[in-house]
Amino acid sequence: MKNENQDNRNSFLGLTPLILFLVLFISTGIITKNFTSMPVLVAFIVVLAYSLCLNKKGEKLSLDEKVEIFSRGGGEPTIILMVIIFILAGAFYSVANAMGSVDSTVNLGLSILPTKAILPGIFMIGCVISFAMGTSMGTVTALTPIAIGMSQQTGISLPLILGTVVGGAMFGDNLSFVSDTTIAATRTQGVELRDKFKMNGLIVLPAVVVTLIILAFIPIGSAAIKVGSYSILKVLPYLSIIVAALAGLNVMAVLAIGILTGAVIGLGIGSFGFVELLGFIQRGFGWMEDLCLIAIVIGGIVELMKYYGGVGFLLEKVTSKVKTKKGAELGIAALASLIDIATANNTISIVSAGPLAKDITKEYDIDPRRTASLLDIFSSAFQGIVPYGGQILVAAGLAKISPVQLVPYSIYSMLMIVFGILAIVFGIPNFKKK
Repeated sequence: MKNENQDNRNSFLGLTPLILFLVLFISTGIITKNFTSMPVLVAFIVVLAYSLCLNKKGEKLSLDEKVEIFSRGGGEPTIILMVIIFILAGAFYSVANAMGSVDSTVNLGLSILPTKAILPGIFMIGCVISFAMGTSMGTVTALTPIAIGMSQQTGISLPLILGTVVGGAMFGDNLSFVSDTTIAATRTQGVELRDKFKMNGLIVLPAVVVTLIILAFIPIGSAAIKVGSYSILKVLPYLSIIVAALAGLNVMAVLAIGILTGAVIGLGIGSFGFVELLGFIQRGFGWMEDLCLIAIVIGGIVELMKYYGGVGFLLEKVTSKVKTKKGAELGIAALASLIDIATANNTISIVSAGPLAKDITKEYDIDPRRTASLLDIFSSAFQGIVPYGGQILVAAGLAKISPVQLVPYSIYSMLMIVFGILAIVFGIPNFKKK
C-alpha cells in the first residue's frame, strides 16, 4: 500500500461524504415531510459507497486499499470501546426491565418528584451523574431507561425527556475533572484542570439556569398520574450504577456491576431462571446491533475523510479567516465545532484542533484557560445535537426512535452554543492572566 503521508494536501473533496449525508437526511425529510424517515444506517451505507469511489488528486488507490483505510477507522480503539458500551448498555436495560427494576425506579422517581419538576429533576440528576462519572455515554445509558419509563407513565414526550437526559449528560462531559474532553483540552493548552473549570463553569452556568427555567415551564399535561408500587430491592441495579459512577469506576465496570446486580436480584426473587437470564442478556445485545454497526461505519468513513484531506481542509479554511482577537476565539470555537460535526467525537475534535488553537492563542494573546474552555464547550455542545453522535444514538436506540427526533429537544446543548458565543462577543469572564 502507498505511503499515506506522500500527499497531505487538504481538499474539499474529503468533506463531501459528510455533505452527502446531510443532503440525504434533509432532502428525504423535505420530500416525505418527516425528518425521521431516512434510517441512519442506510444513509451512512450510501455515504460509505460514495466514499469508496473517491480518490486524492493525482493518486488512485485500489478498492482493497480504501477498504483497509475504512477498516482501520472502524476498528479504532475508541470506536470498539463505544461498541462494547452499547452492547453492555443493551444488556443492562434488558435485564433491569425483565426483573422489574425499570418500573420500580420510575415509580420511586414519580413518588419523589412533583409532575412539574420531572424534567428539571432528571436534567439535574444527569448533570450530577455525568460530572461524577466524567462520561456522557455512561450517564445516557443509566438514565435513558428511567426516562423512557417516566414518559410512558406521565405522557411526557419521549424525544423531549430523552433530549433532557442528553443535555444533562453533556454537562458533565464538558465540566467533569475526569472527563476525557476536559483532560484533552487542558493538556493541549497547558493549563490546570481547576483553572479551566472556573473559566468554563462561569460561561455555561447561565445555560444551566436558563435550561432549568425552560424545562420548568414546558407544559407536560395536568392529568393526575397514578404512581404504582415500587421495591427498593428492585431499584438496587440503578443505585449500584450511580454509586459505581460516583466512585469513579470505568463505564464498562459500572455497566457490568449493574448487570450483575440485576441478575443476582432477579434470580433471587424469581423474576427469571438462569437460562432465561442468558436470553435476556442476548436480547439486550440484539437491541443495540444497529447502533454498533452505525458506530463502526462512522469511524471508517471519518478515517477516509481524513485520508482524503477533509478534516485538514476544515482546519485550513477556518484558521485563514482569523484577523482579530475575537475572531481568533470564534475561529477556535468554529474549529472545535466543525471537526466534531465531521467526526461525531468531541475528544477527537479537541485533540485535532488543540495544537492549532494553541498557536492561535499565542499569536493573539488569548488566555489559554479560555481557549481550553472554548474547545471543550463547543465540541461538547455539538456532540449533544448531531443525530449521529454516540450519546443521541444510544438514547434513541434504547427508546427505538429515530435519533433525529431528539435533536430539537437537546436544549442545554443548544444553549451552550448561545452562551459560548455571547462569552466571546462580550469578552466574559475576564480573569487576570497568570
